[in-house]
Amino acid sequence: MQPRIVICTGGQLGAFALEYINTADLLIGADSGARFLISQGFRPDISIGDFDSVSEDELAVIRTNSSQTIACDPIDKNYTDTEMAVRLALDMQPRELILLGALGTRFDHSLANVHLLALAAELQVPATIIDGHNKITLLTDQAAIAIEQQGYPNVSLLPLSLEVKGITLTGFQYPLTDARLSIGQSLGISNVLLSPVGRIEIKEGLLLVIQSRD
Repeated sequence: MQPRIVICTGGQLGAFALEYINTADLLIGADSGARFLISQGFRPDISIGDFDSVSEDELAVIRTNSSQTIACDPIDKNYTDTEMAVRLALDMQPRELILLGALGTRFDHSLANVHLLALAAELQVPATIIDGHNKITLLTDQAAIAIEQQGYPNVSLLPLSLEVKGITLTGFQYPLTDARLSIGQSLGISNVLLSPVGRIEIKEGLLLVIQSRD
Protein backbone atom coordinates (compact mmCIF):
# COMPACT_ATOMS: atom_id res chain seq x y z
CA MET A 1 0.00 0.00 0.00
CA GLN A 2 1.24 3.48 -0.79
CA PRO A 3 2.24 5.39 2.35
CA ARG A 4 0.55 8.35 3.90
CA ILE A 5 3.16 11.11 4.07
CA VAL A 6 3.20 13.75 6.80
CA ILE A 7 5.34 16.82 6.26
CA CYS A 8 6.28 19.05 9.19
CA THR A 9 7.58 22.38 8.01
CA GLY A 10 8.76 25.59 9.62
CA GLY A 11 5.55 27.49 10.41
CA GLN A 12 3.44 27.27 13.53
CA LEU A 13 3.67 23.85 15.15
CA GLY A 14 2.48 22.65 18.52
CA ALA A 15 0.54 20.03 20.42
CA PHE A 16 -2.20 20.02 17.76
CA ALA A 17 0.24 18.47 15.27
CA LEU A 18 0.80 15.34 17.37
CA GLU A 19 -2.74 14.17 16.63
CA TYR A 20 -1.81 13.81 12.97
CA ILE A 21 1.64 12.19 13.27
CA ASN A 22 1.87 8.42 13.32
CA THR A 23 4.98 6.27 13.26
CA ALA A 24 3.31 4.26 10.50
CA ASP A 25 3.44 7.36 8.29
CA LEU A 26 6.42 8.36 6.22
CA LEU A 27 7.65 11.50 8.02
CA ILE A 28 9.38 14.38 6.25
CA GLY A 29 10.81 17.31 8.18
CA ALA A 30 11.37 20.51 6.21
CA ASP A 31 14.00 22.75 7.83
CA SER A 32 12.95 23.47 11.44
CA GLY A 33 10.04 21.06 11.02
CA ALA A 34 12.62 18.28 11.32
CA ARG A 35 13.74 19.74 14.66
CA PHE A 36 10.13 19.68 15.86
CA LEU A 37 9.65 16.03 14.90
CA ILE A 38 12.82 15.01 16.71
CA SER A 39 11.92 17.06 19.80
CA GLN A 40 8.65 15.13 19.99
CA GLY A 41 10.37 11.75 19.85
CA PHE A 42 9.90 10.99 16.14
CA ARG A 43 12.61 10.03 13.68
CA PRO A 44 12.12 11.75 10.31
CA ASP A 45 12.46 9.41 7.37
CA ILE A 46 13.77 12.40 5.43
CA SER A 47 14.87 15.85 6.60
CA ILE A 48 15.18 18.39 3.80
CA GLY A 49 15.92 22.08 3.32
CA ASP A 50 18.57 24.73 3.54
CA PHE A 51 18.31 24.58 7.37
CA ASP A 52 18.78 28.33 7.74
CA SER A 53 16.26 28.27 10.61
CA VAL A 54 18.32 25.99 12.82
CA SER A 55 21.72 26.33 14.46
CA GLU A 56 24.75 24.24 13.50
CA ASP A 57 24.31 22.17 16.65
CA GLU A 58 20.63 21.61 15.87
CA LEU A 59 21.49 20.60 12.32
CA ALA A 60 23.94 18.05 13.70
CA VAL A 61 21.12 16.62 15.85
CA ILE A 62 18.84 16.52 12.80
CA ARG A 63 21.44 14.64 10.75
CA THR A 64 22.01 12.14 13.55
CA ASN A 65 18.32 11.51 14.19
CA SER A 66 17.03 11.37 10.61
CA SER A 67 17.14 8.34 8.34
CA GLN A 68 18.17 10.62 5.48
CA THR A 69 19.11 14.30 5.31
CA ILE A 70 18.98 16.35 2.09
CA ALA A 71 20.61 19.74 2.53
CA CYS A 72 20.81 22.47 -0.11
CA ASP A 73 22.36 25.90 -0.51
CA PRO A 74 20.05 28.61 0.93
CA ILE A 75 20.76 30.94 -2.01
CA ASP A 76 21.13 28.65 -5.01
CA LYS A 77 17.70 27.03 -4.92
CA ASN A 78 14.46 27.52 -6.84
CA TYR A 79 11.92 26.29 -4.28
CA THR A 80 11.06 26.98 -0.67
CA ASP A 81 11.88 24.24 1.81
CA THR A 82 8.20 23.32 1.97
CA GLU A 83 7.87 23.03 -1.81
CA MET A 84 10.99 20.86 -1.96
CA ALA A 85 9.42 18.57 0.66
CA VAL A 86 6.08 18.47 -1.17
CA ARG A 87 7.67 17.69 -4.54
CA LEU A 88 9.77 14.96 -2.94
CA ALA A 89 6.67 13.50 -1.29
CA LEU A 90 4.63 13.58 -4.50
CA ASP A 91 7.40 11.71 -6.33
CA MET A 92 6.69 8.86 -3.91
CA GLN A 93 3.03 8.74 -5.02
CA PRO A 94 1.52 8.77 -1.52
CA ARG A 95 -2.09 7.81 -0.93
CA GLU A 96 -2.48 11.00 1.16
CA LEU A 97 -0.40 14.05 2.07
CA ILE A 98 -0.70 15.99 5.33
CA LEU A 99 1.07 19.34 5.77
CA LEU A 100 1.71 20.55 9.33
CA GLY A 101 3.41 23.87 10.09
CA ALA A 102 2.56 25.20 6.61
CA LEU A 103 0.80 28.27 8.08
CA GLY A 104 2.45 30.88 10.24
CA THR A 105 3.37 34.51 10.69
CA ARG A 106 4.82 34.88 7.18
CA PHE A 107 1.75 35.38 5.00
CA ASP A 108 3.79 35.03 1.79
CA HIS A 109 4.95 31.57 2.84
CA SER A 110 1.47 30.61 4.09
CA LEU A 111 -0.16 31.62 0.80
CA ALA A 112 2.52 29.89 -1.26
CA ASN A 113 1.99 26.73 0.78
CA VAL A 114 -1.77 26.83 0.17
CA HIS A 115 -1.01 27.05 -3.55
CA LEU A 116 1.03 23.84 -3.22
CA LEU A 117 -2.26 22.00 -2.79
CA ALA A 118 -2.69 22.48 -6.53
CA LEU A 119 0.49 20.46 -7.17
CA ALA A 120 -0.97 17.54 -5.28
CA ALA A 121 -4.32 17.92 -7.02
CA GLU A 122 -2.65 17.67 -10.43
CA LEU A 123 -1.40 14.22 -9.42
CA GLN A 124 -4.71 13.28 -7.78
CA VAL A 125 -3.12 13.01 -4.34
CA PRO A 126 -5.47 14.08 -1.51
CA ALA A 127 -3.65 16.79 0.44
CA THR A 128 -4.59 18.75 3.55
CA ILE A 129 -2.98 21.65 5.40
CA ILE A 130 -3.73 21.58 9.13
CA ASP A 131 -2.87 23.90 12.00
CA GLY A 132 -4.44 24.61 15.38
CA HIS A 133 -7.33 26.56 13.83
CA ASN A 134 -7.68 25.49 10.20
CA LYS A 135 -8.00 22.48 7.94
CA ILE A 136 -7.59 23.33 4.24
CA THR A 137 -8.21 21.11 1.22
CA LEU A 138 -8.65 21.75 -2.50
CA LEU A 139 -11.40 20.54 -4.81
CA THR A 140 -10.82 20.33 -8.56
CA ASP A 141 -12.92 19.66 -11.69
CA GLN A 142 -15.75 17.16 -11.21
CA ALA A 143 -14.83 16.50 -7.58
CA ALA A 144 -16.82 16.14 -4.37
CA ILE A 145 -15.99 15.90 -0.70
CA ALA A 146 -17.90 14.87 2.41
CA ILE A 147 -16.92 16.77 5.55
CA GLU A 148 -17.72 16.47 9.23
CA GLN A 149 -17.52 19.29 11.75
CA GLN A 150 -14.78 17.61 13.85
CA GLY A 151 -14.35 20.70 16.02
CA TYR A 152 -14.34 23.15 13.08
CA PRO A 153 -17.71 24.99 13.14
CA ASN A 154 -17.00 27.23 10.14
CA VAL A 155 -16.64 26.16 6.52
CA SER A 156 -15.49 28.69 3.93
CA LEU A 157 -15.17 28.31 0.18
CA LEU A 158 -12.68 30.41 -1.78
CA PRO A 159 -11.85 30.09 -5.48
CA LEU A 160 -8.21 29.42 -6.27
CA SER A 161 -8.98 29.67 -9.99
CA LEU A 162 -10.56 32.76 -11.55
CA GLU A 163 -13.96 31.09 -11.36
CA VAL A 164 -15.47 27.92 -9.93
CA LYS A 165 -18.63 26.59 -11.57
CA GLY A 166 -21.30 24.14 -10.52
CA ILE A 167 -20.93 24.44 -6.75
CA THR A 168 -23.54 22.42 -4.86
CA LEU A 169 -23.69 22.28 -1.06
CA THR A 170 -25.90 19.95 0.95
CA GLY A 171 -26.23 19.83 4.72
CA PHE A 172 -25.26 23.48 5.23
CA GLN A 173 -27.02 26.49 6.73
CA TYR A 174 -26.56 28.29 3.41
CA PRO A 175 -27.01 25.70 0.64
CA LEU A 176 -25.99 26.28 -2.97
CA THR A 177 -27.11 24.55 -6.13
CA ASP A 178 -25.03 24.73 -9.30
CA ALA A 179 -23.63 28.10 -8.17
CA ARG A 180 -20.60 30.06 -9.35
CA LEU A 181 -17.92 31.80 -7.34
CA SER A 182 -15.39 34.21 -8.83
CA ILE A 183 -12.05 35.09 -7.28
CA GLY A 184 -12.41 38.17 -5.09
CA GLN A 185 -15.89 37.29 -3.85
CA SER A 186 -16.56 36.64 -0.15
CA LEU A 187 -19.91 34.90 -0.66
CA GLY A 188 -18.46 31.57 0.43
CA ILE A 189 -17.10 32.71 3.79
CA SER A 190 -18.28 31.27 7.13
CA ASN A 191 -20.93 28.73 6.22
CA VAL A 192 -22.08 26.32 8.92
CA LEU A 193 -22.78 22.59 8.84
CA LEU A 194 -26.30 21.67 9.94
CA SER A 195 -26.04 17.94 9.24
CA PRO A 196 -23.53 15.54 10.82
CA VAL A 197 -21.95 15.25 7.37
CA GLY A 198 -22.04 17.88 4.64
CA ARG A 199 -21.25 17.48 0.97
CA ILE A 200 -19.50 19.89 -1.38
CA GLU A 201 -19.26 19.22 -5.09
CA ILE A 202 -18.05 21.29 -8.03
CA LYS A 203 -18.08 20.89 -11.80
CA GLU A 204 -15.20 23.09 -12.88
CA GLY A 205 -12.36 25.07 -11.28
CA LEU A 206 -10.21 25.01 -8.16
CA LEU A 207 -12.01 25.54 -4.88
CA LEU A 208 -10.38 25.88 -1.46
CA VAL A 209 -12.42 24.32 1.33
CA ILE A 210 -11.38 25.84 4.64
CA GLN A 211 -12.72 24.43 7.90
CA SER A 212 -11.86 26.76 10.76
CA ARG A 213 -12.35 27.60 14.42
CA ASP A 214 -11.48 30.72 16.43
